[in-house]
Amino acid sequence: MSEIIIFGHKNPDTDAIGSAIAYSYLQNKLGLQTKAVALGEAGDETKYALDHFGLQHPEIVERLENPGDPVMLVDHNEFQQSIDGIEDAEILSVVDHHRIANFETSNPLNFRAEPLGSTCSIVYKLFKENQIDISQDIGGIMLSAIISDSLLFKSPTCTPTDAEIAKDLAEIAQVDLNTYGLDMLRAGTNVDKFTEEEILEGDAKTFEMGESTVRIGQVNVVDIQDVLKRKETLIHEMEKLSTANNYGLYLLVITDILESNSQGLVVGSQLEAVEEAFATGIENHEIALEGVVSRKKQVVPPLTEALS
Repeated sequence: MSEIIIFGHKNPDTDAIGSAIAYSYLQNKLGLQTKAVALGEAGDETKYALDHFGLQHPEIVERLENPGDPVMLVDHNEFQQSIDGIEDAEILSVVDHHRIANFETSNPLNFRAEPLGSTCSIVYKLFKENQIDISQDIGGIMLSAIISDSLLFKSPTCTPTDAEIAKDLAEIAQVDLNTYGLDMLRAGTNVDKFTEEEILEGDAKTFEMGESTVRIGQVNVVDIQDVLKRKETLIHEMEKLSTANNYGLYLLVITDILESNSQGLVVGSQLEAVEEAFATGIENHEIALEGVVSRKKQVVPPLTEALS
């Protein structure tokens, strides 16, 4: 068998890249020949974590070279979020903590999905089950992923299991959990240097909901006004992207990581469904998302129900 590549979703976040690196390390220890790759450039938060623990950014790959290439997926399973050519790949395993949708294979595979706050929490459990030691750098990037996806344990997706795993990984990584966590999260919140498209697409995913294709982006900040001051140009870019890609809805979730609150910008033809999903009105493309911090648990489910 040729080298197996392991990757997370497009527009990779810290969990997508961190779980690919950690899962590849584990599989290599178990005797396979694997390589972690990324389906895009890491953001500032992820780069901070990689630099802190002395890890290289994985090679960026956009398309599978050959039909039947062996792959392993982490932090996603929906084909529209995966590598171009995934339909023709030989998928050997999936490790994920998201919903399961639009996924089909011709052969059996190992599929590990758990409702935890981070894919790296599941990978940690796999290390323990296989009695493989976790090195300081791998422990550090796994810890970073859990902090990122849980917003330092403030997200409703975070479970007691995630928090306990993070404590153990902080000891392995030799960092103070809260100090490192806040520094890492703040590293990813400077949006002034980004274009409108980079803000929108830096952490965006596409979902099929009913008859609609919905694009949901999320950006973390320490002041929501840092994004809203560019509202008009962001709306224009969202409309342009929606036309080019046939999105029925485009929602940008702007999350204040310190206050655990969000504000949304939305464009599309089904705004009534968005108002129904969040039980509040849209005014000039803007919607208040009180207490919302998790796209996976607080945005995708109510939108899916409203559009179904």
